[in-house]
Amino acid sequence: MILRLELENSITTFGQVASAIGETGGDIIAVDVIHVGKSHVTRDVTVNVFDRAHGQKVVKALDSKPGIKVVNVSDRTFLVHIGGKIEVNSKVPVKNRDDLSRVYTPGVARVCQAIHEDPSKAYQLTIKRNTVAVVSDGTAVLGLGDIGPEAAMPVMEGKAMLFKQLAQVDAFPICLNSKDPDEIVAIVKAIAPAFGGINLEDISSPRCFEIEERLKKELDIPVFHDDQHGTAVVLLAGLLNAVKLVGKRLEDLKVVVCGIGAAGIACTRMILSAGVKQVIGVDRAGIINRNEEYTNSMWTHYAQFTNPDNLTGSLAEAIQGADVFIGLSGPGVLKIEHVKSMAKDPIVFAMANPNPEIDPEDAEPYVRVLATGRSDYPNQINNVLCFPGIFRGALDSRATCINEEMKLAAAQAIASVVSDEELHEQYIIPSVFNKKVVKAVRDAVVKAANRTGVARKEIRNIF
Repeated sequence: MILRLELENSITTFGQVASAIGETGGDIIAVDVIHVGKSHVTRDVTVNVFDRAHGQKVVKALDSKPGIKVVNVSDRTFLVHIGGKIEVNSKVPVKNRDDLSRVYTPGVARVCQAIHEDPSKAYQLTIKRNTVAVVSDGTAVLGLGDIGPEAAMPVMEGKAMLFKQLAQVDAFPICLNSKDPDEIVAIVKAIAPAFGGINLEDISSPRCFEIEERLKKELDIPVFHDDQHGTAVVLLAGLLNAVKLVGKRLEDLKVVVCGIGAAGIACTRMILSAGVKQVIGVDRAGIINRNEEYTNSMWTHYAQFTNPDNLTGSLAEAIQGADVFIGLSGPGVLKIEHVKSMAKDPIVFAMANPNPEIDPEDAEPYVRVLATGRSDYPNQINNVLCFPGIFRGALDSRATCINEEMKLAAAQAIASVVSDEELHEQYIIPSVFNKKVVKAVRDAVVKAANRTGVARKEIRNIF
């Protein structure tokens, strides 16, 4: 972190600053003089600390010393966000009047007229062919909940960065000051002519279902709610390799899904599409079953296509003899005794963030394969493995939608990046930095789009 300190010359010296930082375990790595006056000196001191709590300890130690004023505290994460993380650049330089007449008036009028006569030319002559809107209302941001559209912007900017860096897709954050599904649908439909795809992000359940379904019906470009489908695609990729490793078949599995929100429902639908027969959903109300009347209409619907034996009870009853646990709920939900009651070679996907449903160290002696949503443990289930390649393929094929076959193909492609020789309990899913992933997903999505008749463009391998 960087500390801006104002030091009173008559009272303190920099040596006392260094001593105070050293006594707290901080490590000074850079010092910059910002201003020198007769009575005060202002310095920026860059200090390595272990974590936020350690940083606060350093600041408190400095504040307690006479003659030292802590003016400002910044850390590297905040510094990379100053002014935002993305920008717009021109592809064509404008150096003279001739250049100006081509990119703007009068030359641009001919291009406008060509698109007016044939709207499909917008894909050839504008940014539409390679641009995605990342749309959020800020109601379900990471683990923070409803923090509003302005506070959601750093996440959406980060998403746009990943689109560009990993798949060369231009993306732009659109954060809406509305929670009204009708208004959100109307706004997205109104801006859709400028974009080749819509990535919905961090919109709370159950509104996210309605918003996505309506937009999919009313737009002829791909609409993809990543919190639902991105999670489901990567989860299935990990599951495909996990069952291969333990020698089981999808159709023979008993799977428990804990947390029946947007992601939980999408994951259930995805694994059922892939061939799993028995899925039991559990939430705060216990096992989702057909005997109950739920105020949550999505739970009522969920009960109709899951839990074939119509079990009732709690997670403890649901998980007995289960082959797979999929957690999309909260920390501490899964207990050691639950894991011990599972079938031989249990597979646990504890994906609650930042703290999983069970502590990985506690689970390790009892679990054959463990995956989480965290980057500091093996087998991270991360949507970054999915959305860049899916949209790259959808844009390249100019698909009208992202259908179930395209999502299944993406999951299989992600799984295929891990070879049989590499497959291991600690490596069932590739790293988000594996450069093979985006191309594998893109190619699989393109093929599926063509196979299912939703592609509008003959594909050349341009990636």
